[in-house]
Amino acid sequence: MGQQTQSQALGKPLRIGIVVGEVSGDTLGVALIKAFKAQGIDAIFEGIGGPQMIAEGFQSIYPMERLAVMGLVEVMGRLKELFAIRDDLVARWKANPVDIFVGIDAPDFNLRLSSQLKPLGIKTVQYVSPSVWAWRQGRVHGIRAAVDLVLCLFPFEVDFYLKHEVPAVFVGHPLAQEIPLQHDLALAKQQLGLEPTQTLIGILPGSRSGEVSRLAPLLFDSAFKLLQTRPDLRFLVPAINQARFEQIQHILASYPQALSKAVQVIHAQESKSKVGRDVMAASDLVLLASGTATLECLLFGRPMVVVYKLHWLTYLIASFMVRIPYKSLPNILASREVVPELIQYDATPAKVHQAAMGLLQTSKGQSQQQALMAIHQQLQGQQAINPALAVLGLLNKVC
Repeated sequence: MGQQTQSQALGKPLRIGIVVGEVSGDTLGVALIKAFKAQGIDAIFEGIGGPQMIAEGFQSIYPMERLAVMGLVEVMGRLKELFAIRDDLVARWKANPVDIFVGIDAPDFNLRLSSQLKPLGIKTVQYVSPSVWAWRQGRVHGIRAAVDLVLCLFPFEVDFYLKHEVPAVFVGHPLAQEIPLQHDLALAKQQLGLEPTQTLIGILPGSRSGEVSRLAPLLFDSAFKLLQTRPDLRFLVPAINQARFEQIQHILASYPQALSKAVQVIHAQESKSKVGRDVMAASDLVLLASGTATLECLLFGRPMVVVYKLHWLTYLIASFMVRIPYKSLPNILASREVVPELIQYDATPAKVHQAAMGLLQTSKGQSQQQALMAIHQQLQGQQAINPALAVLGLLNKVC
């Protein structure tokens, strides 16, 4: 069986540190915790987590929102705070070590944290590969030094890491198995108390404050143009917490009453953060920020238009580093343009309106759905390792 951990040797519960920085990480984190529990593992989970993880007994030292920052330039103003959080976690786990640390996504924060925990004898795991295969490939050397194992959502990522002598396994995405290939749109609308025959458009400007500030006005401008073309349309916006709810309502208040009457902001229920998935499931079309949410939208088979805007300097720097032609996960997985991508200077209300109307009024929407289902089938058909077993294997707990 290999060498016992300190907790095991003392007959104590396994102590597992986890850090997530946004809603998608919370979804993976709660699935990981449940996977450990399904193995009958007596464990304490602590670090930084979201409401779904906390509902499963996770001990969150800081609110997940504290890490919700993205972009090369945008993060500069938060460096002092982020360094303080990282240093505090290192000090805590140096004084009272966890048996293993799992950083879920948030690579800029988690890989630096791992690089400080690994010399302390703590096993380190990165769950969700950074897009190192797409840009800044030189980061792979730092990843190799910082972590003992990478848990990959997609099979092609494993090939990249093994080529660079970084231990990696394919664990898939839990939602790929959980979400069925066929999803009842009318039922999803009814579950939110909505009219099944009403044409609904989901608006997902992101879960971070900065993303919402940049993207919500663009998407509301686009919604207003759509409403002028199709007065029958209604719009759903998920708010993952009270802060996002208030921020979205404040932005919406500056728009004409005709739009505010057509928009419903759906607040997350307490201890739940899957409100974004509820909105996707109930929408005939989704306008959303590029990111992990596009994978979830893909799994629901909902037609989508992907948008994103960064600080101009962040975008300029990133433009010189990106090595792949696509930005959204559906297109990356398909190796072709399945969904419209409107990035930076292409992210305008006029272009969003044009792309959305094309999906609503022509066969493009159905064609896109068929392509999304094909990708979903591929993800379901690929053999993934249970992430809890992969982590336990690193601790020599599984033969």
